[in-house]
Amino acid sequence: MANTSDIHCQSSILHPRPVLLAGPTATGKSEIALHLAEQLGGEIISADSMQVYRGLDIGTAKPSPADRARVPHHLIDILDLSESFDAAQFVRLAHHTVAEIQSRGRVPILCGGTGLYFRAFLEGLGEAPPADAKLRAGLEAQPLESLLAELRERDPAAFEQIDRKNPRRVVRALEVIRLTGKPFSAQRAEWKTESRIRDPESRLFCLTRSSSDLHTRINARVDSMFQRGLVDETRNLLEHGLAENKTALQAIGYRQVVDYLRGEPRKLSGLKETIELVKIRTRQFAKRQLTWFRAQKNAEWIELSPDTALTVVATGLLRRLQD
Repeated sequence: MANTSDIHCQSSILHPRPVLLAGPTATGKSEIALHLAEQLGGEIISADSMQVYRGLDIGTAKPSPADRARVPHHLIDILDLSESFDAAQFVRLAHHTVAEIQSRGRVPILCGGTGLYFRAFLEGLGEAPPADAKLRAGLEAQPLESLLAELRERDPAAFEQIDRKNPRRVVRALEVIRLTGKPFSAQRAEWKTESRIRDPESRLFCLTRSSSDLHTRINARVDSMFQRGLVDETRNLLEHGLAENKTALQAIGYRQVVDYLRGEPRKLSGLKETIELVKIRTRQFAKRQLTWFRAQKNAEWIELSPDTALTVVATGLLRRLQD
């Protein structure tokens, strides 16, 4: 008769536990996930809110065709710009994909920087009210400054936490507040637990770097994106519906290049200023990402240094997973 440890081992082989790899942009998550997947016999599930869209390649640092040939990737290039996507859809697709990968005896590796997706995957989604088209249209017609003033008055906590340069998120927060009469921040804290992953022992690893190291990597990444043709990619996307997709249009990099191409709203004088603005916005975004992940319970943090070889990090992760 098999003992308990034998049964546990057999169960782990049949249904390999998901590994979650998170952290701010430009920390090296994608490369580490590739090496880890090759060592574990894994497949990568993108936890990135923008990589789901076809055509948003350079600006989202989407895995290259060569990387996708090395290791199977999922939830990348699954939508046209005419389609919408949110955390609820991600949770449904991610759980389905995890189960499918596990059924083949392989290891699901969720990798990305969208903190809301990781939280929703692990803890479930809050009961937010559905959108109200009339109310939303009225809010969208108001200046951002007015919306922020109302949010600061009605929900100071949400005002401090939200991306105040993202009109879509500000509008949604006020929409929920007006519909429910309750602070948006309080409602976001009320997570359901019905959609937890099947194996509660899944491991969440968060990567981090010093500010100076991360800023250097972000600056290099942004320079590379423009050298590889981010402006031309954005111009082509505008011809295929980017401006009509309010979610995709808010993606850092694309948003600033669209302003550059249109000469608004800051009347940027040239490409050099646009590149610098993208660097600033990306650094600010990385800081917000870090705040998200710092609040995630049970995360195991890994501090990377400039001279850390990412293959070595992947090997270290493998040893920790086998402990």
